[in-house]
Amino acid sequence: MFFSFNMFDHPIPRVFQNRFSTQYRCFSVSMLAGPNDRSDVEKGGKIIMPPSALDQLSRLNITYPMLFKLTNKNSDRMTHCGVLEFVADEGICYLPHWMMQNLLLEEGGLVQVESVNLQVATYSKFQPQSPDFLDITNPKAVLENALRNFACLTTGDVIAINYNEKIYELRVMETKPDKAVSIIECDMNVDFDAPLGYKEPERQAQHEESTVSVIPSVLCSPAFSGSGNRLDGKKKGVEPSPSPIKPGDIKRGIPNYEFKLGKITFIRNSRPLVKKVEEDEAGGRFVAFSGEGQSLRKKGRKP
Repeated sequence: MFFSFNMFDHPIPRVFQNRFSTQYRCFSVSMLAGPNDRSDVEKGGKIIMPPSALDQLSRLNITYPMLFKLTNKNSDRMTHCGVLEFVADEGICYLPHWMMQNLLLEEGGLVQVESVNLQVATYSKFQPQSPDFLDITNPKAVLENALRNFACLTTGDVIAINYNEKIYELRVMETKPDKAVSIIECDMNVDFDAPLGYKEPERQAQHEESTVSVIPSVLCSPAFSGSGNRLDGKKKGVEPSPSPIKPGDIKRGIPNYEFKLGKITFIRNSRPLVKKVEEDEAGGRFVAFSGEGQSLRKKGRKP
């Protein structure tokens, strides 16, 4: 006679039966053996797992794309990622360097890998970790191109993107509709926060003065201060050149306390006209065109 019993009051949910969960020793991509350069793994948010993981995942009824939750139980830090290839050695997985920094993992540390289902992202907000990110002409286009190598985003992570042979770090400040979202084939709105350490340029206060300031250097050496000559030799009323003004003689004007908005008042200083200089009738002065002409023909009437 056979007896069967269930130690649980309710059946085990299917989602727990089909969940992939295991531990691996993690290493950075630079430790990956092989002739090919795998620097492309550093530019994204995907990891490399062993072939046995693919065998276990194929037997489970999991949803695609494959997304995983990485947890460092020693530091209680977690993040999410996708998978790029299944070519790692057994018991080992390879992570991008920025992901190991987020998890506070060292080379050879243990990491818990679990399969998860994430909602599709609709909104995300990033904060550059350096003001140098502002030097990029079109940061949204650069970020959109870099996120093609990522599978998901987690709030609080500091991701790294490569642009023009320079690494830019951005902190994920906010994601919607959840703290961890999938960004594969999604229409996501992207926003930026002020870069870390950024200071807005100080604007100098412009003080408007009611009186026009006079530059002493211009008054001390006025332009066109010489006297002119006429072709006919006459001297008409010519104002003498003004005497130079010393900087100490300049006095600030009195503000117009009767100023009204929308009304402009022009104040001109009236000076008495200088009397015209009388013509000098003394002999010996130069008179233009004062000579006499000669004619070849004698003047007089014909006989």
